[in-house]
Amino acid sequence: MSLSKNEYGNLAKKYSPASPVGKNCLFSFLFGGSICTFAEILNQWFSSYMTEEESRALTMITVIAITAVLTGFGVFDNIAKRAGAGTMVPITGFANSIVSPAMEFRAEGTITGTAAQMFSIAGPVIVFGCSSAALYGLIVYILKLY
Repeated sequence: MSLSKNEYGNLAKKYSPASPVGKNCLFSFLFGGSICTFAEILNQWFSSYMTEEESRALTMITVIAITAVLTGFGVFDNIAKRAGAGTMVPITGFANSIVSPAMEFRAEGTITGTAAQMFSIAGPVIVFGCSSAALYGLIVYILKLY
């Protein structure tokens, strides 16, 4: 049986469950906001013990570490099922994208599994992000010379 793209699209629409967009947006907003609020509370607490710059760095490190540990224990994935895009606040999404592939391939060994696969998702983002930043910096530097 051969279906055209249009026929296949109609069948997929017919048998796919409707997505509760309003509920998903609300959960995403609440969970994402909760993550940001938690990070701000940490930042304020750390600020009372150290400089603002040190406090920001420690806040990011803490949120990344908590996300990595929760991902390792499988808790973060359960949270993400309900929170949706709210868990993809850049710092938690980054930590999850590093740890998830590492956990998936750990059976292949420490070096060839975990370490090799750790950056399979986040690696291209890091490479292209750093390359873009370097290119932008070079362009700004050249333009300021003239």
